Amino acid sequence: MKKILIQLDSDAHVSSFDRVVAVDSDVDQLFSYSGVTPDDVTGLVHGAMFTRGPKSLQNTAIFIGGSNVRAGEELLAAVEKVFFQPLTVSVMMDSNGSNTTAAAAVLCGLKHLDPSETTATILGGTGPVGLRAAQILSGLGAQVRLVSRSEERAAAACEQLGGENLIPVGADNEATIVAASEGSNLILAAGAAGVQFLGGFAREGIGPKVLIDVNAVPPAGIAGVGVMDAGTLRGGAVAYGAIGVGNLKMKIHKAAIRRLFTSNDLVLDTDAIFELGRELA
Repeated sequence: MKKILIQLDSDAHVSSFDRVVAVDSDVDQLFSYSGVTPDDVTGLVHGAMFTRGPKSLQNTAIFIGGSNVRAGEELLAAVEKVFFQPLTVSVMMDSNGSNTTAAAAVLCGLKHLDPSETTATILGGTGPVGLRAAQILSGLGAQVRLVSRSEERAAAACEQLGGENLIPVGADNEATIVAASEGSNLILAAGAAGVQFLGGFAREGIGPKVLIDVNAVPPAGIAGVGVMDAGTLRGGAVAYGAIGVGNLKMKIHKAAIRRLFTSNDLVLDTDAIFELGRELA
């Protein structure tokens, strides 16, 4: 029986990136829908549930994407509400690549650090990747400084995540970012493309053990970190750039798509995708 992946994308145009990865993950048929809202979900999910018998439903799965992570979370909640036993299919949410990228970034850092002994500073912490990296790290016992230009947004994000070891920080220039990063042994830059948080001189003054920058668009989020860095020594720190992280992110993404077709009741969210990544790292 053919493996069918139903792609629900909240954007006006379906992500070509997610379509390519689905094809490379051995999906036989890809049904893609754009501009999907929670109001659209019931009919699309019923089409997945009622066309195959319960024993065959593991051959149908749903992928939720798009650039808006909040919209993706709303779609995931709407999809789960439609299911009832035994008519369920597996579903994965990775809007804006947030879950797979965050999982890969954290796993790169954990090659060199014990999370229970880690103080992490996440720059761009209220963005999609930053939020999920903070969720993962705090869940592992790390102390996490979640940095945003607005302390109010940082505090709201920490409250949303609910971890006791999350510290909201407002920092809107390099000097305040340096102050926020002092004493950290992991700095993760997860801001918007083209935003540089730390220049070379400022970064070297902090002295972290691991630097991770998931921005592939110049300038680098952390000066001196190259996009190809994958455990590269940079000024006394181990550095990972966007492609260095991206290689593991792609492995996780493809493995997650394939995992969907092993059962009809999986929900691959942030925590589940990170655990899958642990199996691969």
